[in-house]
Amino acid sequence: MILCCGEALIDMLPRTLPDGEAAFAPHAGGAVFNTAVALGRLGAPAGFLCGLSSDLFGDLLRETLAAAGVDSSLSPVSGRPTTLAFVRLRDGHASYTFYDEGTALRMLSPADLPALPPRVEALFLGGISLVGEPCGSAFEALQAREAGSRVTMLDPNVRPSFVADEGAYRARIDRMIARADILKVSDEDLRWLAGPGDPTDQARALLARGPRLVLVTRGAAGASGHLPEGHVEVEAPQVAVADTVGAGDTFNAGVLAALWRAGRLSRAGLAHLDEEALREALTLGVRAAAVTVSRPGANPPWAREL
Repeated sequence: MILCCGEALIDMLPRTLPDGEAAFAPHAGGAVFNTAVALGRLGAPAGFLCGLSSDLFGDLLRETLAAAGVDSSLSPVSGRPTTLAFVRLRDGHASYTFYDEGTALRMLSPADLPALPPRVEALFLGGISLVGEPCGSAFEALQAREAGSRVTMLDPNVRPSFVADEGAYRARIDRMIARADILKVSDEDLRWLAGPGDPTDQARALLARGPRLVLVTRGAAGASGHLPEGHVEVEAPQVAVADTVGAGDTFNAGVLAALWRAGRLSRAGLAHLDEEALREALTLGVRAAAVTVSRPGANPPWAREL
């Protein structure tokens, strides 16, 4: 099982009513949640770990996971409310306003973390769940606890407007990068983490900090994968873009699913990852992401659509 550990929330997506009035429609979402759903739809064994609410939005989150074949049994359930993220779309790009004080996600603590069963082969972590407290400490502690025995993949998915204490957040991301086997960053994340510079040089600098594999996504320009021995570039399929919500999350799922299918989603498998297997993983990632951006909201493809 690939266990996705991080935020589940409700994206309040902008809609226009028949009379022209603006409104918001609730949709299950969250970066790590989206990756779990995409993994399940792609046929990989997927699980999800986050604090979930017993409210109506928590029910929607669990139902959406179950419909994709994702196991949420490791997620603690509480009476706290579900995090809400109101989405603003401009030229197809999303920005977010979060409401998460006192929520089931935000209040997940290290004491709430379950013991993981042997069937969990790999952990995926990231997103806004690494920003707030106590949940940020909980997910960092989980990675630190499991990094020696299971593959961990990190996608910071940086949302600068959500970061109140930049110094503490950067320190956490630095520690988690050092423990991660796989690191994925968007070109925007890379600029935030490393400043201006050549992306290939910056990716190689990130490799030197601990990961075996660094992935860099560039939207419509495709993606690259960087190993100590070299790197691979793939182009993104050209599609009509509805919006970019969930694109990077789906890419993550495609890469993880491909590595799992190839028997490379282990520390030994990653140690011997070659460029051919990396290219196949990147290709599934960009193909799956292209389907997601072609339709509104985070709606990852099923394996049959690819």
